[in-house]
Amino acid sequence: MLKKVSFMVFLFVFLLAGCSGGISQEDSKMSADGDMNSSMENVSEDEIGFSESDKADSGEDAKAEGQASQELDEGAAQRMVIYNAEMDIRVDNFEKARNALEQKAKAYNGYIVQSNSNRYDGEQQSGTMTFRIPQEHFNAFLNDAEGLSVQVNNRHVSGQDVTEEYVDLESRLKSKKAVEARLLDFMKQAQKTEDLLKISSDLADVQEQIEQIEGRKKFLENQTALSTVTIILQENEVPVPKIDNDSLNTWQKIKKQFADNINILLAAGSGIVVFLIGNLPILLIVGVIVAVIIFFIRRKAGTKQNSNIDSNS
Repeated sequence: MLKKVSFMVFLFVFLLAGCSGGISQEDSKMSADGDMNSSMENVSEDEIGFSESDKADSGEDAKAEGQASQELDEGAAQRMVIYNAEMDIRVDNFEKARNALEQKAKAYNGYIVQSNSNRYDGEQQSGTMTFRIPQEHFNAFLNDAEGLSVQVNNRHVSGQDVTEEYVDLESRLKSKKAVEARLLDFMKQAQKTEDLLKISSDLADVQEQIEQIEGRKKFLENQTALSTVTIILQENEVPVPKIDNDSLNTWQKIKKQFADNINILLAAGSGIVVFLIGNLPILLIVGVIVAVIIFFIRRKAGTKQNSNIDSNS
């Protein structure tokens, strides 16, 4: 019985010691928590601001990703596609077909980018025309071009889906502009020169990236808003020259030839008369000189002949 009472006392003392140890541990834990809270209260406002900025950055990134995903889902209903078409057609009359295509493009609020033409063997015409047509009138313009042709040799239509790229550019642009706004705020708060220079350099890089993204966006918007259509035109019929009746009028040709010859003779006679009358003084002098020379030659010849006769006799 005495042993049993002693064992109960010993067990009671052991339990009291365990409870006191647990209480001391809880007190120490509460003391540690109090010290941690005290240390957090002593953290500088700049460190807290930096932590909040990081949280804001992560929140904005998550928000941008969510918006990009939402825009991608909405873009599935309205895709951004760059359409291009090439056609090779034959037409009865090249000039008429070219003018008609230009009028059609103008009616659809499009415009012509390039046009060239050439002739084969001096008769048959062909050429190439490139148009920019609003996307909503793309198929209508192709159908109109086919309606002007007598034969379609080739028709090729291609499309490039740039919806995902455009949505990605939108997301990147929002993110870069958010970074730009934060850097501008940091620049206002910067007090050290080296900090100001570092922020300025980062801001210039971000603004350059923003300009590149906006330029690419405008390019995609232009390419999707207006489709490119290239049409090769070939004239179907070779024009045959008509017979020129005037070139076969023999009587007219005879009269013309006769009149030409008369004019030549009259011109020659007129020239001779003008030459003789105009040069008469010179001709008279030359005639007198020639006459004198002939006279002396004949006289000398007569004298020589008489001398021979006298010698013979």
